[in-house]
Amino acid sequence: MALSISAVLLLAIVVFLLIRKSGLKGGHAAVCVLLGFYLASSSIAPTITDLTSNVAGMISDFKF
Repeated sequence: MALSISAVLLLAIVVFLLIRKSGLKGGHAAVCVLLGFYLASSSIAPTITDLTSNVAGMISDFKF
C-alpha cells in the first residue's frame, strides 16, 4: 500500500512539473488521469501491477 501511495505522489509531482514547465495542458493531464482509471479496471491491470512491483523491487535492490 505504501508503494502505491508513493507512486501516486511521484506521478502527481511529475504531472504538475510537466504542466508548469513543459507546456502540458490541463486537459491533456485530465485525459491521462481518466486513462489511468480505465486501465485500473481493465484486464491488463494485474499485469501493470506486477510490472510496477517488479521494477520497485529491482530499484530497492540497488546499493548506493
